[in-house]
Amino acid sequence: MAKDTEKLIRQLSLISFLMAERRPVTASEIRQAVEGYSGMNEDAFARRFYADRAELESLGIQLSVDKPMEGMAEQESYTLPPENFYLPPIEFTDGELAALQTALSLLDGEFAYAEPLRLALQQISWGRPSPLRAPDQSSIALGITASAGGHDLSQRLVKLDTAISRRKTVTFEYHTMERDDVGERKVDPYQLLFQGGQFYLMGHSHEREAMRVFRLSRIRGKVAYATKAEHDFQRPDDFDPRAYAERIHWQFGDPVGEAEILVGERIAWLIERHFGRYGEFRDPPAGSDGRLFVTSYASPRQLISWVLGLGDHARLLEPTELVDELAERVELLERRHSGDFETAPVLAAGADLAAESPGHAPAALDAEAGNGRREAAIRPERFARLVTLASILIEAGRQGRPLQAEEVRERLQVSEQELREDVNVLNVVNFGAGSYILYAELRDDGSIEVDPDAYSDSFARPARLLPIEAKALIAAIDLIGEHIPKGSLTSARARIVKALGEDPVEEGLQVAGPVADDPEIARVVSRAIAGRRLLAIEYYKENEDEFSQREIEPYALMNGRDGWYVASYDPAKEDVRHFRLDRIKSAEVTDQRFEPRPEVDPAADVEGWPRTGEVEASRRARVWISPERARWEREERRVVEELADGALVVDLPFAGVDWLVREVLKEAGDAVVLEPPEGRDAVRAAAERVSGAYARS
Repeated sequence: MAKDTEKLIRQLSLISFLMAERRPVTASEIRQAVEGYSGMNEDAFARRFYADRAELESLGIQLSVDKPMEGMAEQESYTLPPENFYLPPIEFTDGELAALQTALSLLDGEFAYAEPLRLALQQISWGRPSPLRAPDQSSIALGITASAGGHDLSQRLVKLDTAISRRKTVTFEYHTMERDDVGERKVDPYQLLFQGGQFYLMGHSHEREAMRVFRLSRIRGKVAYATKAEHDFQRPDDFDPRAYAERIHWQFGDPVGEAEILVGERIAWLIERHFGRYGEFRDPPAGSDGRLFVTSYASPRQLISWVLGLGDHARLLEPTELVDELAERVELLERRHSGDFETAPVLAAGADLAAESPGHAPAALDAEAGNGRREAAIRPERFARLVTLASILIEAGRQGRPLQAEEVRERLQVSEQELREDVNVLNVVNFGAGSYILYAELRDDGSIEVDPDAYSDSFARPARLLPIEAKALIAAIDLIGEHIPKGSLTSARARIVKALGEDPVEEGLQVAGPVADDPEIARVVSRAIAGRRLLAIEYYKENEDEFSQREIEPYALMNGRDGWYVASYDPAKEDVRHFRLDRIKSAEVTDQRFEPRPEVDPAADVEGWPRTGEVEASRRARVWISPERARWEREERRVVEELADGALVVDLPFAGVDWLVREVLKEAGDAVVLEPPEGRDAVRAAAERVSGAYARS
């Protein structure tokens, strides 16, 4: 029998023994009664028992230790209070359970923590209809979710997640983009962060003797433990992950100054909605129209990039050195888009090169697991699966209800072989004198016959959520946010945190909210969707820089690369339209109901432009990227040519020239449109307008 299996049998038998005895027991009694300990000598038992206690503690299962006399370890006695093992009952409403059900169905196969999320939902919905049944998903669709991004990245995520929970220092090779070099890193991992479609690690860097943030996709090779010790560090009490999650891209790093940006009144509401939390608004200088936005910054280039992307609606006022750098970059934009632009010779080009570009292509799929689904990025501890399986088997056995192996495999997402192995483990969990918890047999007809033992009470109630299950549950709720029209994830989250006694976000995984979002607008839209009522909106079309009044039939909320959308039918246009929530300046649910149109499929496009950013009418632009920015763009764009001087040519799909102009302006002189010609002319004209505005001011 494998060592891991022996350990699981010992730990489950230990829990069953302590829960059945309901009194303090000595180490000697445990050694004699519990399966797996009886054949050990005293030293071996002491080591294994200590290790098992430590591992159960890391899983959130705390044994109580009574020490009657100082220094008399052999006199210690142990108990497992029920509240240290059982999950407090959570009184969910039907709407909350339906929302959790929808969350799992949407995230299954797309969320790196989908497997532990599934087990967590089994536990918290105990005694209620299972939230794992196929729900009505017609009112929400996900285009972008927290998948792991391919086999290598998934493996790193698994290792780092375990290292965080076990306080293990890790080592890995890392590509530092600023210096463009790869070097060894030794890190005490504190927290994982999912932000903007990427996973990041926050931790203490031994090389820098300071906190650092590492993007998982930039780790090279495998992640390894630095030592063989049980624990290597303790996370500082004053570490606050929100300080790192609640930053915008120009604030990544150590602050170097504070900038003042005059924002035009026309889009001030939009800037406050998107970026207000990254700075503050003040009264503008005398005689100026608009509002003054003040923000700290760590990266001058990133801040200049953001200001240029706002075009005529924003002007950088302070500090002077930042204004001067912006002027130089605008002048560079003008020069590079005037006349012909000469590029270095091509080193490599073609379809193969484009396919290798990691940023544009969909993430590689993981290998298929034995149950017919792709392998999960984060698999829960087998301990969690066994505890959940025991509960399912015991419940069915006590009710005399027939249980089908296929149903259990679907609920736990395991293969037939894994199910057989798990049942075999549970069949031998005992603590002497015939004190087993159950006997189960998989029959040839696909059924499972279960005979619960008298001592099965230990697993007849849901166990507390293991750290990884709690983490998965809260992360899933935070990922979807206020975007499920039927049911509330916010209230469900509050109930779960209360039952757990802590917020799992504080340790493990944090999901940063999208920049382009507005929870209040989402709630209004959700009410209209749930009530099948027309929605009156004031919508800002950024490309045309104009506002319009619409009255639409809202069908579903859908997310994509840029944020959340409401998929709707616009009677005025007699067609399906998608409106970005953050561009809806105001929204009101009307009293007028509408009947859903059978020809409207709100999720029809979810696998298309929400994931790729390309609409059917997209044209293609060839854009030159400077050698200084090439390594960053390689992560995000599809590369079609490698040039001799280190520059790149990327393929950029665009539907409107205005959008193309904004994307090139954001590159602050490090990008040049090669084709189409009208794109070059439009960028030059936009740069001249910006330059003129600064000259006049």
